[in-house]
Amino acid sequence: MSSSPWHGVLVATALPLDDSLSVDYDRYGEHVAWLAAHGCHGVTPNGSLGEYQTLTPEERARVVTTAVEAAPDGFTVMPGVAAYGSAEARRWAEQAAESGCQAVMLLPPNAYRADERAVLAHYREVSKAGLPIVAYNNPIDTKVDLVPELLAELHREGLIVGVKEFTGDVRRPYRIAELAPELDVLCGADDVVLELAVAGSPGWIAGYPNALPESTVELWEAASARDLDKALPLYRLLHPLLRWDSRTEFVQAIKLSMDIAGRYGGPCRQPRVPLTPEHEAAVRQATEHALAKGLS
Repeated sequence: MSSSPWHGVLVATALPLDDSLSVDYDRYGEHVAWLAAHGCHGVTPNGSLGEYQTLTPEERARVVTTAVEAAPDGFTVMPGVAAYGSAEARRWAEQAAESGCQAVMLLPPNAYRADERAVLAHYREVSKAGLPIVAYNNPIDTKVDLVPELLAELHREGLIVGVKEFTGDVRRPYRIAELAPELDVLCGADDVVLELAVAGSPGWIAGYPNALPESTVELWEAASARDLDKALPLYRLLHPLLRWDSRTEFVQAIKLSMDIAGRYGGPCRQPRVPLTPEHEAAVRQATEHALAKGLS
């Protein structure tokens, strides 16, 4: 196991639900193993893409243990442990540790617009679980921005080892590197992966490998090697899909692409509703175009 298991392509896994919207754990375990077999380096269960907000505590815990049981040696399981209360988030981090996970991903407090003191207290509480924490900066959804100065303070205190950067602002990695050179800035949005890989990002917490793992890993490796002759054409081909990762309908879009690519995507739980016909047509066209070009 790498000393930095949050490096590489970690897939924010979609969660298969059957027609009754029950979790299909067998299918989920098979999906985790399939991602490992197709070149991915780990999974991040119980993120937004895994619809964690709609799960019961029993379901959420079993998703983690299912992923750990399905993961081959050297394959990272880094679950999201976000919760409204810091004590609850700490308990999810403890459950992750007990299950054999190597690290966790943690949003800032998102029940209200937390200030800097509240953010620091939150990460201090969850750090008591003892696992390395990758912060998740998604101010679009949480309304709390982990700005570079705040990330540097969290890192100085030893509370975080990295950050999943989802602002889409490709200037952020450079400022973070100035203030906290040892902090790993992971790409958190599929549609800026080339830019963040070129900036030196050591990892990508990714959505679209759920449908096209081999091509997205190929993109990541080429971009990380600064092989733009290879990476840029692939990025252009994938970008009509990758940009869905930053849209409101990203879960439905990625699950539809999985269905089209021959994986099981399936339905979502409410409050997510099916794609509009226009969105479905756009996702279908982009996915079929990628498949026709030989991507997988």
